[in-house]
Amino acid sequence: MLKLSVSRIPELLAAIGGARALFLPARSGGQVNFTRWDTGVEYCGEALNTVKSAKDFFFPQSENLLTFQTQGKSISITPGGVPEEPFVIFGARPCDVRAMDILDMVFLSDPQDSFYKARRESGVVVAMACNAPEETCFCGSFGIDAADPPGDVAAWIVGDTLYWDAKTEKGEALTGELSALFSQADGGDLAALKTHKEEIASILERLPLSDLRPQSVGGSLLELFSSEKWGELSQACLGCGACTFVCPTCQCYDIQDFNTGHGVQRFRCWDSCMYSDFTMMAHGNPRTSRLERFRQRFMHKLVYFPENNGGQYSCVGCGRCVSKCPVSLNITKVIKAFGVKENVR
Repeated sequence: MLKLSVSRIPELLAAIGGARALFLPARSGGQVNFTRWDTGVEYCGEALNTVKSAKDFFFPQSENLLTFQTQGKSISITPGGVPEEPFVIFGARPCDVRAMDILDMVFLSDPQDSFYKARRESGVVVAMACNAPEETCFCGSFGIDAADPPGDVAAWIVGDTLYWDAKTEKGEALTGELSALFSQADGGDLAALKTHKEEIASILERLPLSDLRPQSVGGSLLELFSSEKWGELSQACLGCGACTFVCPTCQCYDIQDFNTGHGVQRFRCWDSCMYSDFTMMAHGNPRTSRLERFRQRFMHKLVYFPENNGGQYSCVGCGRCVSKCPVSLNITKVIKAFGVKENVR
């Protein structure tokens, strides 16, 4: 375990950003989002969650896949370049780091997504523990410990000290590059960190959603799929897709060809299962009603995904959908509607 004075965080960021691209939570226009570090960009450590998650660095909102050039009857194809620039994400919260594991299950299973894989290999994640979880947080519902962040490096800010613990080979390599900045933590530091983790756990226990737990499907899947509750729950949904665009685990995308006038650009962009034209096929949309689209979103996160991925839910309890839904309709209401079980600690 290493340590650094909080007053030297700008020095730490300059050392990281001088060697590779560095992205960190920073305030702009009244919001906090991941921003590329440069001189004058300040780390906003007091913000719990960025508006958009760190997902964007591995699975961008839009990216070019290839370009077609036509000349007469001949066609030339230029593949999009696989990203290789090394980068560091500093200050990702535990829920967002767990979300990366979920995305890995999708994009790194056969056949692997080469664009995603390249970014995962090039990126180093420095995860920051949550000092003050908010009322919209329910990461503990999915087995995430906000006081013990995963990642290539785990970090904590306790008073005027930043604690730093490398967890992976990539984390060790980054730490080695920065070793001159750190000093070794002693027994007193470890005791202070232990107390800090206990304080975070105490906060988590008092949150309104602390006892929320997805209920295992005990009956027939068809019975759950056909439940009348879906109609009641989906009635207020606007189908705006805001929940899907702030979600750190949503992975739906569309691929389109765009004629630039100088060739055809094929690009990939995020899509939403809440949209009426999502997965539109020649014969139309297989889910024509708002109820069907609403049910698909939450059945996927709470039933289909865990059934096919060893019980891993496709939700990390970050609370973004809780705070951003314009009609206060989110996954917590769905979990409650179909039953919850008490948090076992």
